[in-house]
Amino acid sequence: MSVEPQPLHEPLAGGTAGATVAVEPLIAGHVEFPQAMLTSPGGPFLQAKLLWALLRGKPPNVIPVPAFLVRHPSAGAILVDTGLHPSVASDGRQNFGSLGNRFGRPSLAPGEDAPAQLRARGIDPGEIPIVLMTHLHMDHASAISEFPRSTFVLSAAEWQAGAGGRVGDGYRRSHYDFAFDYRTVDFDRASVGSYASFARTFDLFGDGSIRLAFTPGHSAGHVSVVCRLAQRDFVIGGDAIYLSGQLDGSVPPPPRPRTPTTCAARCRSCASSTLGFPTR
Repeated sequence: MSVEPQPLHEPLAGGTAGATVAVEPLIAGHVEFPQAMLTSPGGPFLQAKLLWALLRGKPPNVIPVPAFLVRHPSAGAILVDTGLHPSVASDGRQNFGSLGNRFGRPSLAPGEDAPAQLRARGIDPGEIPIVLMTHLHMDHASAISEFPRSTFVLSAAEWQAGAGGRVGDGYRRSHYDFAFDYRTVDFDRASVGSYASFARTFDLFGDGSIRLAFTPGHSAGHVSVVCRLAQRDFVIGGDAIYLSGQLDGSVPPPPRPRTPTTCAARCRSCASSTLGFPTR
């Protein structure tokens, strides 16, 4: 890696006592995965089953790639994840690489990338102060290069996983191997506390408006983002869950082949996040 992140032990500047935020979901592209990547086939040889499902590629599922624009009254516009890189609209191999493009089949309509959607809302992507990363898998970190002046915040465990990650684990180091401003949160520190049903959270601005919740499972350092709206909390959970039936256990959980801790089993409220459901 060409850059070392700086630890984030204290809240960032810009908070306002009692602040609430507004959240705007964005669909910034699509990828295709077989059903086995969404619901665990279970049993022994799980890794082999997932590999076989990828090689067969059937049945395909077209999955939206989400990003979220969070508007904070004093900290400004904040992005959660980056969606797919604009180059994917013409050729996914350039950004995803040949293997990632073959198995993920990323697609992006012109103007669908997160920077274009921000500009359509009157926001200069170069002026986004903070980008929160739920994790560094390819479909979430693909467009990091488009925000060179932003501060990126993620968990220390995820940075370590991404630094040693391979395409087979969902990572592509070229997506985040830039001399950008990365800040990492160590969720084992004393400054980390519980919130609602989340055991370990970090108050990003110290005002309770945005909290990072440690939800490992899909990746070693996966985090969810708890946003305080005017009337309720709203959880953005990245890939903590894919299908609504995984909330009540009627559908098997997502596979966790390399990181056995399952956040969905420990914390149902985080699981509501992928579809943008409020927790209460």
